[in-house]
Amino acid sequence: MGDNQFDGGGPELLDISTHAPGPSGALPFTESMLRDRPSGDLFGWSQNAGMGWTPSALGGKEFLILSTHGGIRAPDGTPIALGYHTGHWEVGLLMEAAANEFKRAGAIPFAAVCTDPCDGRSQGTPAMFDSLPYRNDAATIFGRLIRSLPTRRGVLGVATCDKGLPAMMMALAAAHDLSCVLVPGGVTLVPTVGEDAAHIQSIGVRFVHGEITLDQAADLGCHTCASPGGGCQFLGTAATSQVVGEALGMALGHSALAPSGHPIWLDMARRSAAALMTAEARGLKMRDILTDAALRNAMVTHAAFGGSTNLLLHVPAVAHAAGLRSPTVHDWTEINRRVPRIVDALPNGPRNHPTIQVFLAGGVPEVMLHLRRAGLLETDVMTVSGMTLGEISSKCGEPASRTSRTEDVHVRNRNTGLMMKTGQTRTETLTWNRGPRAAAMVVTVVDGEVRSIERKP
Repeated sequence: MGDNQFDGGGPELLDISTHAPGPSGALPFTESMLRDRPSGDLFGWSQNAGMGWTPSALGGKEFLILSTHGGIRAPDGTPIALGYHTGHWEVGLLMEAAANEFKRAGAIPFAAVCTDPCDGRSQGTPAMFDSLPYRNDAATIFGRLIRSLPTRRGVLGVATCDKGLPAMMMALAAAHDLSCVLVPGGVTLVPTVGEDAAHIQSIGVRFVHGEITLDQAADLGCHTCASPGGGCQFLGTAATSQVVGEALGMALGHSALAPSGHPIWLDMARRSAAALMTAEARGLKMRDILTDAALRNAMVTHAAFGGSTNLLLHVPAVAHAAGLRSPTVHDWTEINRRVPRIVDALPNGPRNHPTIQVFLAGGVPEVMLHLRRAGLLETDVMTVSGMTLGEISSKCGEPASRTSRTEDVHVRNRNTGLMMKTGQTRTETLTWNRGPRAAAMVVTVVDGEVRSIERKP
């Protein structure tokens, strides 16, 4: 481009049309629609056709997908414009997977976004003053986007992190008479060698105190976000909000803390879209999901996880949006005195497992099984799956089959060249059958540590 800002170069830029033939076909209007429907509904179909939707396919049920997506990704995943954080970088893939599920079923998906900031990026800067106010503003925007599509039959909310996810939960909770499903955005992986996203945030202080060198800081900082999408690897506000959203019954079972970008993560988005269509067909609304009992279950689960205390701000906000009594300090104190912490995850220890390991160990359903056995949960609450918590717990109980094998571990002696037995390793394979139309879940455990989780037909 030359120095003249009005000259982009090339005569082809001046080849401009003032008219176009428009979409082929015709809108499937009926006489009653033209007589009785609002003009906005009719013009909406013109807009839909103009955006490229096949005119003859209009008339299906419409569903809205909301998300906090940020950044611009090329089809191969490389960045064109960065987002604020990994938590919203890949959620567009969840939206796409869900949209295709709606489309396959003959429904018409719409999508809208209100992106979110990153508390980690804002730390130590005046941007932190905008963090909590953003939550309230975003909840308002999400609510306005929901109401601004008056023909929607249900809402799928996709969000991941500290303020965007609570804002989404507040907006869905306020949609009392709509069918809604929450889709947690998952977590990023930990580096093979390096530090998690919580520990790395002290990198400047440790350098100043001579605990690490400049080269070490550069290397550690580069590798800490080991995969491009998902929330942080520790049980901070983002991960805890995912846990609480599932425990409230707003999200499908075992959807919180899924590894971003993995097939199981995309499968969760497709299943969530299918669950929303089923909920809408059954007339299952948000007011049927969010009850005082569901709220208490979420608080009990929060205590068992040892979740972020920031949820003491967010859970009452969700309760208020749902029209429920907000929990008091007395309620939190009573629950935390009764409920043991049974999850070992960053930053609470003692072994400090990352959130992906919590997911692989069974996630929220596994923890709620233990809480159910302890009599700490109300199991007759309804969830967006269309099943009660008790019914879900029954499906997620003891495995249908369990196999194990023990193998000797050998190493070669450097001096003699002979192989020497140094110990044994034990591998267990556990299989849960989830019904005739659902994939089985197969978990592989090596020496007490979950190594993989797969869905098999």
